[in-house]
Amino acid sequence: MNMIVCAKQVLDPEAPPSSFKIDPSTNKVVPPPGVAPVISPFDENAVEAALRVKDAQGGKITVITLGTGLVRDVVKKPLSMGADELVLLEDAAFDEGDSWSTAYALAMAIKKIGEYDLIFCGRQAADWDAGQVGAGIAEFLGIPSVTLARKVEISDGKARVERVIADGYEVLEVELPALITVSNELGEPRYAALKGIMAAAKKQPIIWAPEDIGADRSQVGAAGRHMNLAKLFQPVKEGKCQIIEGENVEEAAINLALKLREAKII
Repeated sequence: MNMIVCAKQVLDPEAPPSSFKIDPSTNKVVPPPGVAPVISPFDENAVEAALRVKDAQGGKITVITLGTGLVRDVVKKPLSMGADELVLLEDAAFDEGDSWSTAYALAMAIKKIGEYDLIFCGRQAADWDAGQVGAGIAEFLGIPSVTLARKVEISDGKARVERVIADGYEVLEVELPALITVSNELGEPRYAALKGIMAAAKKQPIIWAPEDIGADRSQVGAAGRHMNLAKLFQPVKEGKCQIIEGENVEEAAINLALKLREAKII
């Protein structure tokens, strides 16, 4: 099995909300000081899904990461978990893309890699939460895709996927090659063992620019954006508190019930 996992470096979503700032003049997030980036948690689920297939079937896992300012210790985490190869699409031309231009660049890189049976992506990135890139890659490659997977099994050239839905899950079969986006219901990603961390430290990533993957520079990054971001802002949360009183506990309870009925809550 030849597998490809698309993984993204993001600001740590577990960082305190107070640490995030928006520059309204540029519609960009100001990187919070002292907060290290991480691999998007849903993408770690995707790496884990590929590793489980590898454990059962054998094969090779290639991880692709797109961005600028990539921290090597961060983007090498999939290698320390057990992936085999790391490709970085690291060039200023890839910066500030949207879902379309990102999917295009990743699809072109996958075409250059050539041989693949399965492509795994996270269900969405932990920064923008758009959930569009995985399906976009499948569209560019002309292969089927299944979203929101919680379990993936391979047999007879097909993937059997348990797909999360609102009230449970559904089971689908898809012919390979295919793309699958993985949800957190898959379970916790494995920890990187010391042996894996040491092995990852010795591996050097392959670095590609747009020309290396046959991509048109006018279609990647900011130049290839199809979306116009009108405004990026932090919502203002306001709360109001009203104390319901009474001569005694019973009267206070009655007054509370009347207020809730007035607000049409009960």
